[in-house]
Amino acid sequence: MHSIKNYASRTLHSGLFVVVLGVLAPQAVAQQPKREDLAKMFDKREVMIAVRDGVKLHTEIYAPKDAKEPLPMLLDRTPYGISAPDKGMSNNLYRYADMFADGYIFVFQDIRGRYGSEGKFEMLHTAPDPGDPKGVDESTDTYDTIDWLVKNVANNNGRVGMNGISYPGYLVTMGMVNPHPALKAVSEQACMGDTWLGDDFFHNGAFRLTYGFEYTALLESSSENFTFPFDRFDMFEWYLGMGALSNANEKYFHGKIPTWNNFVQHSSYDDFWKRHAVAFTLHEATVPNLNVAGWWDQEDFFGPMMTYARLEKSDRKNYNFLVVGPWNHGGWAHGPGKSLGDIPFHSDTGVYFRQKIEAPWFAYWLHDKGTLPVKEATTFQTGSDTWTSYDAWPPKEAQTKHLYFQADGKLSFDPPQTEAPGDAKNAADRYLSDPAHPVPYRHRPVDMTYPSDHPGSWYTWLVQDQRFVDGRPDVLTWQTGLLDSDVTVAGSVVAKLFASTTGSDADWIVKLIDVYPEKVEEDWKLSGFELMVADEIFRGRYRNSYETPEAITPNQVTPFTVDLHSTNHVFKKGHRIMVQVQSTWFPLYDRNPQKFVPNIFEAKDADYQKATQSIYRSKQYPSSVEVMVLPSSAAK
Repeated sequence: MHSIKNYASRTLHSGLFVVVLGVLAPQAVAQQPKREDLAKMFDKREVMIAVRDGVKLHTEIYAPKDAKEPLPMLLDRTPYGISAPDKGMSNNLYRYADMFADGYIFVFQDIRGRYGSEGKFEMLHTAPDPGDPKGVDESTDTYDTIDWLVKNVANNNGRVGMNGISYPGYLVTMGMVNPHPALKAVSEQACMGDTWLGDDFFHNGAFRLTYGFEYTALLESSSENFTFPFDRFDMFEWYLGMGALSNANEKYFHGKIPTWNNFVQHSSYDDFWKRHAVAFTLHEATVPNLNVAGWWDQEDFFGPMMTYARLEKSDRKNYNFLVVGPWNHGGWAHGPGKSLGDIPFHSDTGVYFRQKIEAPWFAYWLHDKGTLPVKEATTFQTGSDTWTSYDAWPPKEAQTKHLYFQADGKLSFDPPQTEAPGDAKNAADRYLSDPAHPVPYRHRPVDMTYPSDHPGSWYTWLVQDQRFVDGRPDVLTWQTGLLDSDVTVAGSVVAKLFASTTGSDADWIVKLIDVYPEKVEEDWKLSGFELMVADEIFRGRYRNSYETPEAITPNQVTPFTVDLHSTNHVFKKGHRIMVQVQSTWFPLYDRNPQKFVPNIFEAKDADYQKATQSIYRSKQYPSSVEVMVLPSSAAK
């Protein structure tokens, strides 16, 4: 969600080649202007735009000095501040360097209540207050801004586009709600689609502790960004020391952070969260929309994928398109994109996206230039490291198969064999889950989500080698033998667990992992590497309803469905496929007390207890991970 999040775009990549649909081709990197040259290229105008309720929004307009004809405008709205510290040329302008040649008037705006704009900031202001016919929200602010721009910016051609990543991506979707007639094309990128179901604050009811704590403090402690003064480097230690969630207000926030108070008051999926979701007001693609996601987006992968899938159901005008690449949060916006962490992609995927997809997308709709640069779905296929295109996502030709958990840690496409009567409950693997000793979600030390003094590992934790949890007694592992041919998983990944707990609530974390061969000549660090390609958490109390949590009956075999979303990945010959299951992923997610309490945000330290978790793998209870496999793969 955070596009200070310029940190999220940091890369250490280089190279001049790009793989296009499996063909290695040279890709020229455009000469990037120096930041100090921007003042020579653009005239800057700073204005306060009044919207319908009289609030004025701080806006910066950058018009090319050498424009020979009327130009379209590209609008980027943000809560993170649009001006450089010295009040010079906006850092946001540099992000669009690959589009300078086509010619645009770039417009950046602080949303209400943030930085230079008036009014009161409201997190995810998706809809006006109920019953207020004159109410405002991000949609009306966007409409009024575009209306003012078209009427008051010289030399514009009457066409406007919107672009934005993360929270600005969410603001793009709000621009599509009752869009201004001048809005002709948008690209929502990594938007927060629903922050309770699967984006920044919750995933399937499990609270994203580090993110929820640090982000709300960042945005709601003042009108500018704020860094919480942690007293130690390892956040694993700090959050474990904080104890129960109820201690956050008791010790630190004291009821002064509005969104944290909302977490406490709305711990389940009630109307509050539904009103703040994109789906509440955006029901169809009203203008051409390029949905953009990253396979390893550590913040908002769910949002763009869910937004694309939902809008696709009503897309009668063919306005809805999808692009997914091998990126972290916003990683496509800056740098070559040749690798992420230790994982190479053998081409400049970020350059390819900006030059061959994003720039041509807006040029097509706003300049009438060229042809549409994408098919329905354009995705980078990891493993094979090729760009692929499909007429639908998931691909229509993909076949659903199951990876079944077996005895002795084996994983197979073959279902469990017949067991003797009464053996169904004995065919299980078990572990003790202790909230006092949770499984870390990334290598320790776990530094801040947004460190200001070092790069941090938040941006690449999803591609960290999962061997750091191998051998833990509270992590179960199943894996195939060496694959004798490629297996291409393209589409949805869903875990179907049969599980029991000695407690009355439980979390289930499932990870689909590509295990590299023991010898990788290209890079020794990849030898035996365990790469997550899909993952998710599910809070057991919501197995029947997200709105109404229910206790789990102790020691009773219960089915749980964990949607790991989707991937496009080739498990190559000589690799293995692995699945891991655990019950803590700390401190990204809060610890489940494992004892049912009505509201975990109000749980006390004494409520947290150990529990024995069982995952069944019998014919009667065949736990598995359901994957979509392309027919060309040999599923063995």
